[in-house]
Amino acid sequence: MANAPTKPTTPVKESSSASGLFASLTIPICLVVAILIFVFILGDPSHFKGGDVNGYPSDPFGQVHSGGVIVPVIMSFLLMVIVFSIERFVVISKASGTGSVDSFVRKIQSFLNAGNIAAAAAECDKQKGSVANVVKSALKKYSEMDAEPNLDVDQKTLAIQKDIEEATALEMPMLEQNLTIIATLVSIGTLTGLLGTVVGMIRAFGSLAVSGVPNQVELSSHISEALINTAFGILTSAISIVMYNVFTSKIDKLTYAIDETGFSIVQTFAASHKNK
Repeated sequence: MANAPTKPTTPVKESSSASGLFASLTIPICLVVAILIFVFILGDPSHFKGGDVNGYPSDPFGQVHSGGVIVPVIMSFLLMVIVFSIERFVVISKASGTGSVDSFVRKIQSFLNAGNIAAAAAECDKQKGSVANVVKSALKKYSEMDAEPNLDVDQKTLAIQKDIEEATALEMPMLEQNLTIIATLVSIGTLTGLLGTVVGMIRAFGSLAVSGVPNQVELSSHISEALINTAFGILTSAISIVMYNVFTSKIDKLTYAIDETGFSIVQTFAASHKNK
């Protein structure tokens, strides 16, 4: 019994390490890619009138480039949101298993009501995923407690409940990994966009102070820089909020399925053993 928890912790630790390595590599790679896009694609002379990168932009690519050095920083945040969203989508999809979670829960409840623990365990092998892992662990404990002669019903029920809680605690970190990065990008995107806005406005008013006479081209360029950074910051934050809420709702759905099925297992065991 002492060695039982060590089996599921190994893949969880490996998954956590892999996810941490993924995050450590993704962040600098996104920054490098954003800089390359800013310099070689958005900064191509063909996007500016007369081929002068410091001149007036002739298309949207040139306009984005005119946003200044803060643009690639915000672009890297946007790339991070996209990459981490794809990664979370893949992980959570695997955690959901091969079929409908709701259908799986109903099947498990049906097998429990019929007292067919073996069929319920076989259904877990078919479903796979986090919910199935927790349920299978609980069913294994169910069978162990069913054959345990030295404990009363309340102690056995408590043991099953504890096993469900432990199995759930092992699965949840994998589901929530890297969500904090997406949540952090919500604030960072907005604040960095605001920083770009402030820098653009400082340059705009600075050009007025130096020349004394409004230079419409230079003034509009700095205002454009401010607005482009604002737009990119808002876009990054908006996508981050949407994706964070999507993934948290998916995780909540899995957690609810685990709680619902775990409750059914505990209640079934208690009801079938209360007179023993």
